[in-house]
Amino acid sequence: MNKVKDDIFYVGVNDKKIDLFEGMYLVPCGVSYNSYVITDDKVAVMDSVDENFAGAWLGEIDKVLNGKTPDYLIVDHMEPDHSANIFAFAEKYPNACIVGNSKTFSMIKQYFGEGFESRRVVVADGDTLSLGKHLLKFIFTPMVHWPEVMMTYDVTSKTLFSADAFGKFGALDCDEKWDDEARRYYYGIVGKYGTQVQAAFKKLSAYEIETICPLHGPVLSENLPHYLGLYSKWAAYEPEVEGVMIAYTSVYGHTKKAVELLENELKKRGVKYVTCCDLARSDRSVCVSEAFMFPRLVLATTTYNGDIFPAMREFIECLTERNYQNRTIGIIENGSWAPVAAKIIKSKFEKSKNITFAENGVKILSALSDESRAQVCALAEELSK
Repeated sequence: MNKVKDDIFYVGVNDKKIDLFEGMYLVPCGVSYNSYVITDDKVAVMDSVDENFAGAWLGEIDKVLNGKTPDYLIVDHMEPDHSANIFAFAEKYPNACIVGNSKTFSMIKQYFGEGFESRRVVVADGDTLSLGKHLLKFIFTPMVHWPEVMMTYDVTSKTLFSADAFGKFGALDCDEKWDDEARRYYYGIVGKYGTQVQAAFKKLSAYEIETICPLHGPVLSENLPHYLGLYSKWAAYEPEVEGVMIAYTSVYGHTKKAVELLENELKKRGVKYVTCCDLARSDRSVCVSEAFMFPRLVLATTTYNGDIFPAMREFIECLTERNYQNRTIGIIENGSWAPVAAKIIKSKFEKSKNITFAENGVKILSALSDESRAQVCALAEELSK
């Protein structure tokens, strides 16, 4: 039995068969779908799991309750990986109430064709629910990252059930660093909604939190300032590490040579952290999360069909879709005739906030020359200061 804290238990599952999360994010270590049970005078189950794990989830609930039955299913988030088994739960436990907000029940009706009118408990922001010893408070956090999302704070145990916030990719038995997979998850899934995450943080600042129970990834109970600090930076679009990321595409290798030269010149000038991503060969979500890590980004690409190389175009769209801002961008463009890559790149950031373009650009005409090598060195000098 997986005890989280006192009389709070984990009843989630690991999905090791999934290859793509939300149909696009590679998850080589799978993912967890988390659910929890609070046992008290009244029993509350916190969210459900993906539809493929109904039997395993209901079995874990039975194991924890040992003959008792739940009184409530609390639905913090309606995305199907957390809500798909609401109907299965309702059928198995016909006397249990479903707890959610008005938007929750609109979505339940859409998914299941059933609104559970006779057994639903509709809560408002700030409402409470007593289980006996435990007092639950509902905190609305819309657009983190769906409109119906709320978090549930257990006043008694100082535990926050945080919905998708503080989640990460990877099954719970995977040995991997939280920061990297949580960052990739955040910028992929939640990153567009930094303003809403900051608003949620303001609400949560009123509560003393000892334990965070997210819907993906491990329960967090130690070193909480580290996790809260990272989330605060991510939500504010602040870089984490002083360094430079270089994202590039290269058709015949000449642009790649310029990237390698720039990387060496940056390191010569004392830039400790330099990371390079070949956009045509790298996991796009990793590249995006690394772009947000650093204060400076270099985009190196070719003019291609009168535009920029497709992988670069898609990468930039991923950044701007997630409100990429507060960064300096350097540009390396290559073109055998009529190079327009730099102009197009700049145009794609026209609506982005607080983007500064490096004064020193690099223009390669087919292959590196003495002139373009000098431009690379000048860009390295500017970015190293």
